Amino acid sequence: MFDAISSQASKLINLTNRVKKNYSKTKLVTITSGKGGVGKSTFTANMAFLLSRRGYKVAVLDADIGLANMQILFDMKPQSTFFEYIDGVKTLDEVILKTAYENIYLIAGKSGYQYASNTNSFVFSRVVKDIISLSQFDILLIDTGAGLNDYVKEFLSISDNILAITTTDPSALTDVYSLMKMLCIDKDQLMLCFNHTRNYQIGETISNSLVNLGKKNRLKEDFMVKYLGNVPSSANISTTGRLRKLFANEFSSDETTKQLQMIIDKLLQNIH
Repeated sequence: MFDAISSQASKLINLTNRVKKNYSKTKLVTITSGKGGVGKSTFTANMAFLLSRRGYKVAVLDADIGLANMQILFDMKPQSTFFEYIDGVKTLDEVILKTAYENIYLIAGKSGYQYASNTNSFVFSRVVKDIISLSQFDILLIDTGAGLNDYVKEFLSISDNILAITTTDPSALTDVYSLMKMLCIDKDQLMLCFNHTRNYQIGETISNSLVNLGKKNRLKEDFMVKYLGNVPSSANISTTGRLRKLFANEFSSDETTKQLQMIIDKLLQNIH
């Protein structure tokens, strides 16, 4: 079950949902991983690019508190982060930064920074709510940190569209199952994508095994795990990363990019 930070946030969650439903066109997608090093941020940045190429106006919130690196992936040196907005130093418009890519905007985080969230209850949820309230974007992608700390739980608590990025590594799968157990209390579904995975069938088989494990352990019956697909490994990913470029832009015909396109097709069918 969500800990106190989530259970106490129910009113804020309802407010956020009303904002999205009544006033905003923005769809919220939260991208997370139980384990670090699975390629979540690279996945998020390239997904934002491919969505933008389809005509969507996309905002990316770097919510990896203390380990933010989205500015590197977009080759930016932001002078403002969303913490300046939280502290009242900057307006929201001032911390929403245009990237070099058309229709992609970054709300940067801070690396090496610890925020005392216990003294500012649900402050991150309010940032998300405020971005959604602008109704400027078609999709808001939240790139959370790895694991299930209080920061991550807060971002997960306000989203109905949660996508977990994992690999076939046993420890990564254990973390995904822990995520399933937590989310099934309050959520209806978890979308799942396998990174650095050779083919679709491997991810599908493991996803089915996770579902069966959940049934065996009597997780909520109507909780759904929706497998969106796999992204194979490619040397082009590390090459473009070192150059601070997006592989989906540089290698549009690469098999990795094609697989990511198919994942986006399924994502768009499942978000609301």
